[in-house]
Amino acid sequence: MADPNTTPTPANTPMSGADILVHSLIRHGVDTVFAYPGGASMPIHQALTRVTGQLRTILPRHEQGGGFMGHGYSRTTGKASVCVSTSGPGATNFVTCIADAKMDSIPLIAITGQVPTAVLGNDAFQETPMVEICRGITKHHYLLTRTEDITRVVKEAFHIATTGRPGPVLIDVCKDVQIKAIVPDWDPPMDLPGYRPMRKATRPELEAVIAAIRASKKPFIYAGGGVTHSDAAAELKEFAELVGAPVGLTVHGLGNFPSDHYLCLQMLGMHGTVYSNYAVNEADLLIALGVRFDDRVTGKLTEFAKHGKIVHIDIDQSEIHKNKFAHVPVHSDLKHALTDLNTMLKDSKNADLTAGGRYPDWWRQIDAWRAAEPLKFAEPEHLIIPQYAIRRLWEILRDRNQLNETIITTGVGQHQMWAAQFFHFNTPRKWITSGGLGTMGFGLPSALGAKVAFPNNLVIDIDGDGSFLMNVQELATAYAEKIPAKVLLLNNQHLGMVMQWEDRFFGSNRGHTYLGAGDDQPPYPDFCKIAEGFGVTSKSVTDKVDLDAALVEMIESPGPFLLNVHVPHQEHVLPMIPANMTVKDIIKA
Repeated sequence: MADPNTTPTPANTPMSGADILVHSLIRHGVDTVFAYPGGASMPIHQALTRVTGQLRTILPRHEQGGGFMGHGYSRTTGKASVCVSTSGPGATNFVTCIADAKMDSIPLIAITGQVPTAVLGNDAFQETPMVEICRGITKHHYLLTRTEDITRVVKEAFHIATTGRPGPVLIDVCKDVQIKAIVPDWDPPMDLPGYRPMRKATRPELEAVIAAIRASKKPFIYAGGGVTHSDAAAELKEFAELVGAPVGLTVHGLGNFPSDHYLCLQMLGMHGTVYSNYAVNEADLLIALGVRFDDRVTGKLTEFAKHGKIVHIDIDQSEIHKNKFAHVPVHSDLKHALTDLNTMLKDSKNADLTAGGRYPDWWRQIDAWRAAEPLKFAEPEHLIIPQYAIRRLWEILRDRNQLNETIITTGVGQHQMWAAQFFHFNTPRKWITSGGLGTMGFGLPSALGAKVAFPNNLVIDIDGDGSFLMNVQELATAYAEKIPAKVLLLNNQHLGMVMQWEDRFFGSNRGHTYLGAGDDQPPYPDFCKIAEGFGVTSKSVTDKVDLDAALVEMIESPGPFLLNVHVPHQEHVLPMIPANMTVKDIIKA
């Protein structure tokens, strides 16, 4: 990673706007951009060719692929990533990536070319009003019409994207702005008078949290992606251990609390563990940390955690009271709040709260639920059940001592939820998935971005055939750019999650969820032939006896690898709380 304070850049010399933009990125520590060229962004790409020793440009095969590569980079590093496209269709191909980043709080800088300023608003060739299109899905956005503003806008964009609650920033750059030459001001002042991203909880606010803990007999910690963004996993662990409370995690909270810890009740919500959902339903105190009370967690809002007091700590004030009223609202950076809470809990006057064994009846009940309702699945003799394939991957990596250095990405669907259930994470930023937007096609490109960020780590995309096909072209990027990410493809020939809902709620009537070529045809498409066409090594397995060897071959392969695992389509992700229902309606079988 380049050091923005030491990276040499030309001084007192006229430079084109494109060169200024690229050097501004370097000065902000960018070492990789994911960029697809076109007419309105050609000057930027020409400038990128002049800094190849300082900045790596990766060419995706679709702009959406490049945007999701940026996601993989940002979600694993916590740093802002940069993706570049041309105007019009190139820019609109970023829209899903930007919306995904907004929902999941990802610091993504999307730079799009735009038509020259003289023809803005005239419906010129490939003109699209990107600022208007993206107004509701960005944290902030810019239309650059002056070359003199480039360095300030880039500086502000990185500041906005990475501070407070992270999020995407769009920079739409007119082509003539890229071409005009000026002497740049490399350190302009930012102009953000209303932006105050940091807040620390006050002592009285935290005293109210301590008082709520003291009054509780059945506390529950509900932790989400905000723990990741605040880099507060260590503080969360200390807090939970001091209080002695169970911890349930959202899909983006996984990894922020060790899954093998006694206090961990794994994932909660629609496809969370039975015991985690039972516990949150019975808790008399819900301590919500960096969460947004998403409907996939809460189900029917009026019934969610209705038996107890709610403490909600979040850096984004707009999230507090948005979906669920917080009896103790705390607007604060989570790391600061937990650090201060831990200090207060260790004070001698609060010794009664950390003595241990404060909730014997509560833990007896939780342990009874855990024993009675573990995650489970049937294991046929020869068929490979998708849950089994994921569990075996986890077990093999565990036995090889590779777990802590393995990064898992997913597409969206049944395989995503099974991965969340059966691949266990003990450290943050090793689990990369599209949560809020739920974008199919996310898995492969995000795996490539993660592998670029961490070339020495094993990176595996656990995917489904429907999701994988949506950005399958990025196998070409993996091969051409020599990015040895792996794909564990759970191929059931169906849009599995939609099919599951058809089975549960629509009498198994198939509404276009079958992806094959017909019952009398072999599995379709032939993913190994597709991989071969892209130059990627692959293997197919259908029998359980062959799975372990194939998983090891995938793991040990020196280049990109596709393991096509044929699995039955009849499996359902369970447990399941139907949408807008309650824990009383949980489906277990």
